[in-house]
Amino acid sequence: MSGLRFILVQALRFIIYGGVHVLLISRLVLFDLGWCFFYLGFLLFLPIATPIVVQLLVSFCMGLAMDIFYDTGGLHAAAAVLLGFARPWVLRLLTPRDGYDSADTVNVHQMGWQWFSVYLTLLVTLHHAAFFLLELGSFRNIGITMGKILVSALFTSLALLIVQLLFFPVRRGRQ
Repeated sequence: MSGLRFILVQALRFIIYGGVHVLLISRLVLFDLGWCFFYLGFLLFLPIATPIVVQLLVSFCMGLAMDIFYDTGGLHAAAAVLLGFARPWVLRLLTPRDGYDSADTVNVHQMGWQWFSVYLTLLVTLHHAAFFLLELGSFRNIGITMGKILVSALFTSLALLIVQLLFFPVRRGRQ
């Protein structure tokens, strides 16, 4: 029953992150330069022990869902799958000295500010670079595209940090 409960919780998280993005967050634009890709929170905050095949599948499904809503022809799916592919590498790069516990999650309260900010910055910037460079299709307007990547990465990272601070549980010291 625990496995079924886990799958239901993840499916609910998928719907919440995707729904909030489509219904609310997608309408927020900073200076016609920065967009918040709120749905990335679902992919970034998956449990650390999630197998890579599952990460790739849910990344594709989330990206495809966004592509269907925004008629972007696979841009979201491609960038989300790249994020799902790179996530285990970044987690391995940031592995604490004692390793991860099987129950560890991506949580700013549990993993610390430094770990979380490096994790979030690397993966969000990678996703945004892939998305906006694929959208551009050439290097003609690379300056504006770099501005979009930077502003959108900051906007998305700030939104996801706020979600972490408001909705993820604070765990007092491990004893």
